[in-house]
Amino acid sequence: MNLKIIQNRNKFFIFSSVLVVLSILSLSIWGLNLGIDFTGGSLLEVEVQSEINFSGQDVSNLIKEKILEIGEIRAQPTEDGFLIRTKNLSESEHQQVLGVLSENNKIVEKRFESIGPVIGQELKDKALWAILLALIIIIFFIAWTFRKVSKPVASWKYGIGAIIALAHDVIIVTGIFSVLGHFFLGFEADILFVTALLTILGYSVNDTIVVYDRTRENLIYNPQKTFEDTVNKSVNDTVTRSINTSLTTLLVLISLYFLGGATIQNFVLTLMLGTLVGAYSSVFIASPLLVVWQKFKKRG
Repeated sequence: MNLKIIQNRNKFFIFSSVLVVLSILSLSIWGLNLGIDFTGGSLLEVEVQSEINFSGQDVSNLIKEKILEIGEIRAQPTEDGFLIRTKNLSESEHQQVLGVLSENNKIVEKRFESIGPVIGQELKDKALWAILLALIIIIFFIAWTFRKVSKPVASWKYGIGAIIALAHDVIIVTGIFSVLGHFFLGFEADILFVTALLTILGYSVNDTIVVYDRTRENLIYNPQKTFEDTVNKSVNDTVTRSINTSLTTLLVLISLYFLGGATIQNFVLTLMLGTLVGAYSSVFIASPLLVVWQKFKKRG
């Protein structure tokens, strides 16, 4: 079966443009719900060893009632207790919070972390630089890999096409997290979120290079075909492989999401979203862009 993916590229471009615009609007209006890695603050995880018959809001209200100077506090339920996020706590305030929680319940402290605002800003800056550096290296790598493929599209345009697809992936995944972070308390962008984005970049560009490499082969072995037909054949040759790879990856990630514990759920969810969006962009965005450039060049 020969799917006319490239011939219907405008439909996919419109669909992706809508998603990207909505994501940018969400980020502009609501932004990202940043974790303490970037904003600074303290994170306390406790296990409640008695029956839990109260909510995260009840925990927040209780601590605020007992410790008046603590400021903003957010408590998120986990499988066996709560994750509590506050301003940067001193050791005495940390012990006060534990004391309040243990008044009527038997609790065990599982972890306590504090990050100052200066370190948080430094992490934010380094995270952005890491993403930008990864994108630049990918452009040069693809341009070098496809340096012998100069017709009908220059090798560096393969790199730009891959980067546009990657930007598409990152913007949409970040936009979805912006929406989730606005409506649901537990969805925060922390250092694991950045790690997931970098993983998505690597996963997605690998998928894109597979399609591009098949295009390079078909250009050599089927020179009589038009560029549009060659790219469409290349996409059809690899689309089954892309779907199967993505499905097997998703099966593992779904298992991790439900069995891996609350601390890595957001990380795994980001990877799941990136896997879906990345598989889509490799087939329906990156390759059609090559044809668009070729047609512009031909008209010019």
